[in-house]
Amino acid sequence: MSDAVKFVLPDAELPRCWYNIQADLPFELPAVLHPGTKKPVGPDDLAPLFPMALIQQEVARERWIDIPEPVRDVYRLWRPSPLYRARRLEEALQTPARIYYKHEGVSPAGSHKPNTAVAQAFYNREAGVRRIATETGAGQWGSALAFAGQLFGIDVKIYMVRVSYDQKPYRRNLMETWGAKVVASPSPDTNAGRKVLAEDPGCSGSLGLAISEAVEDAVTSQTPTRYSLGSVLNHVLMHQTVIGLEAKRQLDLAGVYPDVVVACIGGGSNFAGFTYPFVADKLSGKASRLRVVAIEPAATPSLTRGVYAYDYGDTAMMAPIVKMYTLGHGFMPAPIHAGGLRYHGMASSICELYRAQLIEARAVQQLATFEAGVLFARCEGIVPAPEAAHAIRGAIDEAIRCREEGRREVIAFNLSGHGHFDMASYEKYLAGKLEDYELPQADIDRAVAALPKV
Repeated sequence: MSDAVKFVLPDAELPRCWYNIQADLPFELPAVLHPGTKKPVGPDDLAPLFPMALIQQEVARERWIDIPEPVRDVYRLWRPSPLYRARRLEEALQTPARIYYKHEGVSPAGSHKPNTAVAQAFYNREAGVRRIATETGAGQWGSALAFAGQLFGIDVKIYMVRVSYDQKPYRRNLMETWGAKVVASPSPDTNAGRKVLAEDPGCSGSLGLAISEAVEDAVTSQTPTRYSLGSVLNHVLMHQTVIGLEAKRQLDLAGVYPDVVVACIGGGSNFAGFTYPFVADKLSGKASRLRVVAIEPAATPSLTRGVYAYDYGDTAMMAPIVKMYTLGHGFMPAPIHAGGLRYHGMASSICELYRAQLIEARAVQQLATFEAGVLFARCEGIVPAPEAAHAIRGAIDEAIRCREEGRREVIAFNLSGHGHFDMASYEKYLAGKLEDYELPQADIDRAVAALPKV
């Protein structure tokens, strides 16, 4: 096994359950509040948005939640996904560290997002839902839900953040090929979109605003519609744990256990999906020295520069109020080329783990991120999505540390998606047309000044 570079599990080892970290957290998650009453939400409050099966998963305390067989049947199209040893990257860095990465770009949509999209589409179909509204930043989530909706006979309407809508026409075409209707956000289709367009016709959009449009669509559409979210919520993070569960078994095959696990982070889905099965070992004391590192963009640094407070999950204040690290629901991020990470807040469980110093977070700039993505592509052959390149940047920095300290640590990271639809961004980087963005503290202060009074 010493020369192996690829670790593949047979179909029989596809996980049969998702891991629910709520069973093992040493603290209670703060209550989620209704945006109108500011009182804790109950199942009836969420019923207009989600099917009851997903609402129950949101608050479940069982450690293991069975994956329905129709979902596992779709998973088998690409799961278990492969784990690789990045030997050529190690050689280029001249590091004694051993670097492994889980490749989620092998899914039909090209990222980790179908792990929850397929599950959400299934539960909606079982509840009789035939139309779903959602948002997407970089287009990976929209692609995943378009794919899943087609498989389960559900119409999908996608509000795509305008900067990504313009940057990534082929990602939009992919969603349309799977039958989804895609519009740029802010759009003229909703009150939330029309309001922003009236104030700023050239607005590049944000995930918070696209969420507002999708939620408004779901609750006002004449066609019965539900809402679907690709990150942040407990059930979404739980669906993604198939990644980490497989990775643990594959690292067993490699004969190693990681010293450091790394993933990019925006709302939290791929980070939680990859790291939570390892965090479980940290919580139990089995791997007390394990370091868990989240890498976020310096242009949208919710963990490293945000405030810990109750805030709305969307710009128009229609989504529930969650206690989290936030830059403010009105924060309008710079149009960096990692649209999937341009979210003002963070998943509640991740925020609490960060507050408890059980995980770490670092923010990295755009140029260093693309530099890492290009190096990875030239060493390992895979062009990563800009989001995934943040994780690569983090892993490279850890490997350089190991070189400088002479430590032969095991570093594992999640390659959350490929960059085949991001070549315009790489073109700008290679032409020297991308720039770093220094986020002014005044922008954060202005946005957090409007936090709800709770």
